[in-house]
Amino acid sequence: MIDRKKYTKEFKLEAIRMYENSERPASDIEHELAITPGLLARWKQKFEKVPRKEEAFPGNGKMMDTDARIRQMEREIFQLRQDKEILKKVLEMFSKEGK
Repeated sequence: MIDRKKYTKEFKLEAIRMYENSERPASDIEHELAITPGLLARWKQKFEKVPRKEEAFPGNGKMMDTDARIRQMEREIFQLRQDKEILKKVLEMFSKEGK
């Protein structure tokens, strides 16, 4: 029997925020966070159906400390990659202005 992973409410909300604030497809973010394909879309649907957002994702999905740390580091890596892409674009813009 395979145990299903449980994700905290905070992790789900952070994944949705990452998707909404990014131009990347959901599949890239799912891969980045090591979650099952299609899971982010289901979380987003559930989140949008709830009238009071603080009531989204009830339950007690608990992650082990190491899993939580890995997820945090994956989020940081994702953010750093986004920052790097922005800096590349800015550098490209400034180098074109100088010519």
